[in-house]
Amino acid sequence: MFAQSENPFQVEIDLSQQTAYLIRGRRVIMQSPISSGRYGHLTGTGSFKVIEKERSHSSSIYGKIVDGYGRTVVADADVDMSVPRGCRFIPAPMPWFMRFHGADGMHAGYLPGYPASHGCVRMPEELAVAFYNAVEVGTQVTVFGRTPRTNESFRYGPQSQRGPWPWSRQQIGPQYEPQPRIYPSRPVYP
Repeated sequence: MFAQSENPFQVEIDLSQQTAYLIRGRRVIMQSPISSGRYGHLTGTGSFKVIEKERSHSSSIYGKIVDGYGRTVVADADVDMSVPRGCRFIPAPMPWFMRFHGADGMHAGYLPGYPASHGCVRMPEELAVAFYNAVEVGTQVTVFGRTPRTNESFRYGPQSQRGPWPWSRQQIGPQYEPQPRIYPSRPVYP
């Protein structure tokens, strides 16, 4: 059915549902809740391929600034910020990183329940590991849908007029919690 060098998997990322799917053939093998790019740093849509995999990746742009005692001074810092005397910049860890477009990739990270990244697709660690082990460089990644706007995302960008769209009134789903949580992988059959 598949040539030896072909990876039978593909990944689909639905920004509207904040869900990533691992697909083999025409069957969804696994799904994961995600946190995609927030407004001002949206995750790009389109058809891509995994272009790099790195088990223990760190951001070259984003991170935090900590003082000499390791206390966070600036939680959402970037390398262009001036670092106060006695402090240092620590790059954001992005374990199980699978780059698919420019600086954007899928990786293990915190899921606050709404789009909150700088463009990457964060997943619970257990599921990021499963996706990482399944995909190879060259695996097809399709990103589609519109990033939902929630009350939480307004903290990160200008607040626009709220309309009658269903997602403007939806409660955050049970798959999202204030603290990171490991989600069991489970087969999903269409």
